[in-house]
Amino acid sequence: MLKVKESEIIKELGEKVLAGGRLTAEEALRLYQSNDIISLGYYARALKEKKTGQKVFFITNRHINHTNICLNRCKFCAFSRDEEDEDAYVMSAAEVVEAAGSSVKDNITELHIVGGCHPTLPYSYYLEMISELHKAYPAIHIQAFTAVEIDYFAKISGKDAGEVLADFKEAGLGSLPGGGAEIFSERTRKLAWEKKVGAGRWLEIMELAHGQGINSNATMLYGHIETLEERIDHLLRLRDLQDKTGGFKAFIPLAFHPQNTELDSLAKTTGYDDIKTLAVARLVLDNFDHIKAFWIMVGPKLAQVSLQFGVDDVDGTVVEEKITHAAGADTEESIAKDDLIHLVKDAGYTPVERDTLYNEIKTF
Repeated sequence: MLKVKESEIIKELGEKVLAGGRLTAEEALRLYQSNDIISLGYYARALKEKKTGQKVFFITNRHINHTNICLNRCKFCAFSRDEEDEDAYVMSAAEVVEAAGSSVKDNITELHIVGGCHPTLPYSYYLEMISELHKAYPAIHIQAFTAVEIDYFAKISGKDAGEVLADFKEAGLGSLPGGGAEIFSERTRKLAWEKKVGAGRWLEIMELAHGQGINSNATMLYGHIETLEERIDHLLRLRDLQDKTGGFKAFIPLAFHPQNTELDSLAKTTGYDDIKTLAVARLVLDNFDHIKAFWIMVGPKLAQVSLQFGVDDVDGTVVEEKITHAAGADTEESIAKDDLIHLVKDAGYTPVERDTLYNEIKTF
């Protein structure tokens, strides 16, 4: 039986947030350390409903991973390859446009494009890809390239990150995804992704993007070698930047999948940790309008349950997700729009199809 004190602590902190207060690092950690997930869900759900009522959002989108060749070769990544590997690949700009075209019939409103930091592809390759996509499908929003990729483009082009962002915006880029943040802890970066940009650079690029009117999402990779304190630090640094720019559209916790990585001795996250992470994020990130459960990572059923724990977005139809599946994800690589609608309705909420920037397209 849960101690009375535990539920009282969550009530105190939950009421504080609902009244417009802001959690400290110590208070956020207390929520994470609690096992009273029902009370936690109650307040996370109340804050969600205060922000977006009974609406739960989804998008009709298509993922394209243009190359799996990457010079970073992070220990947690099962997707990346060296150029000489048998299953290494690079898609030409024409092939990317063709892949996008295969999903146009599904009335997609977003193309989500991320890939490896290829050691030899020129800057012009990436600009051409976005330009050709935008010319072919001008009505489809292009969300492409993590802050890690933008930093890499700056290195290979000799430009600064602001100039790179301006180039891509002119070519047709609409927004940035939130990937590449991992955990902002320098300790974890040195142990598992030392070649990637650190927290300061990731946040700097996001601030530059927001300053140019390029919105983005934000992510946190959890369930590997990080501590709870490091998770909280990550959330608070995102909250601080959101205070400054207001440019983040949604926060997406990403559950680590260890299979086929150099960290494959680690266990997968549990459903309890997944739900708790989403609920804590909802309460800590008071200045974020949307918290997303990425069903590819946690599965459609747990994503559905998470709607009672502060989540208001279940992502989208996706189509051909490769990165998480390379690490052993056992979910499908896509989901039908009707299935997403059913999932949301069965949880007692109103499904709303949105575009990338959360403009509402249709309510079901």
